[in-house]
Amino acid sequence: MIVGIPKEIKSEENRVCMTPAGVEVMVKSGHEVLVEKSAGIGSDFSDDAYARAGAKIVHTPKQIYADADMVMHVKEPLPPEYDLIREGQIIFTYLHLAADEPQTRALIKSKAVCIAYETIQKADGSLPLLTPMSEVAGRMAIQEGAKFLEMPQGGHGILLGGVPGVEPATVMVIGGGVVGTNAAKMACGLGAKVYLLDMNLNRLRYLSDVMPANCFTLMSNPATIRKLIKKADVVIGAVLIPGAKAPKLVTRDMLKTMKNGSVLVDVAIDQGGCFETSKATTHGNPTFIIDGVVHYCVANMPGAVAKTSTLALTNATLPYALQIANQGWKKAMQDNKEIKLGANIIEGKVTYKAVAVAFGLIYTPVDKLLN
Repeated sequence: MIVGIPKEIKSEENRVCMTPAGVEVMVKSGHEVLVEKSAGIGSDFSDDAYARAGAKIVHTPKQIYADADMVMHVKEPLPPEYDLIREGQIIFTYLHLAADEPQTRALIKSKAVCIAYETIQKADGSLPLLTPMSEVAGRMAIQEGAKFLEMPQGGHGILLGGVPGVEPATVMVIGGGVVGTNAAKMACGLGAKVYLLDMNLNRLRYLSDVMPANCFTLMSNPATIRKLIKKADVVIGAVLIPGAKAPKLVTRDMLKTMKNGSVLVDVAIDQGGCFETSKATTHGNPTFIIDGVVHYCVANMPGAVAKTSTLALTNATLPYALQIANQGWKKAMQDNKEIKLGANIIEGKVTYKAVAVAFGLIYTPVDKLLN
């Protein structure tokens, strides 16, 4: 199979979807790898490193899409790429379709085979290709929250961990999954008073056992959020319904009760955001203020720490990419249910139910296309 690695074109996105080490594995397995010039520069991988690993360096994304059987990305295809995608071509990347109708319709029109990192799922319900970036984003959420509490950034001037004799900041984390747990760990480590909310009582029991003493676990519901949001200095939105649009858990009315200069960090923005007032921002212009509350809603947070993120991501994606390349998408999905759950759009048909529901489209079970 010919595998294409284009340079990411999303704003301030410095990650790359395959390292030279991954290219070497692909080439030794008999595949050809095309890498767009400078694709790895933001993650400190030179074109020479890719060439030494066996890749062919090409100069334009058009060449990648024209020749590759499978195109891998980090972030979703953007409008300049839509017309380059070919019928039957495999697109393997984060897609987040339930929050992006134009992209969904463009991929349907392309009749490509679109496999989403974020919906590949293990038997235990874990999301192996989302987990590493969720770990990064959860930890970054607290760094960003702490920074934007500073007065020059629009915050109300509280040090997250306080100092002896001065109370620390209060952090509310909504969602006790991978993002929320990593955010809570970081906030606790800095000395904040942390409330960690989730709807799963078994999960709360586990978190209560493993988290530090300055982390308080609570059942998530509107009443609890309304009560805590009044005293929170930082609120982390860390909710996820795999493949579906995020629920709006913090309403505009709740926002009006928050302290001036408090900070919302919406890690769920890729899936539409879990705060009613959220809208996607970029690393170049990461925040906006509504009702005196600073909103941080960067849609590709891990792109700011590309060296860490690229290694963490490619450690997870390479085995799946290799199986798809070795077997083709149909056989890979027949043999590996995890990859089958990644099927979002195949040859013009929506094969992930949450995406079909989001936009009122016809849902086609993927098994119908694998016979």
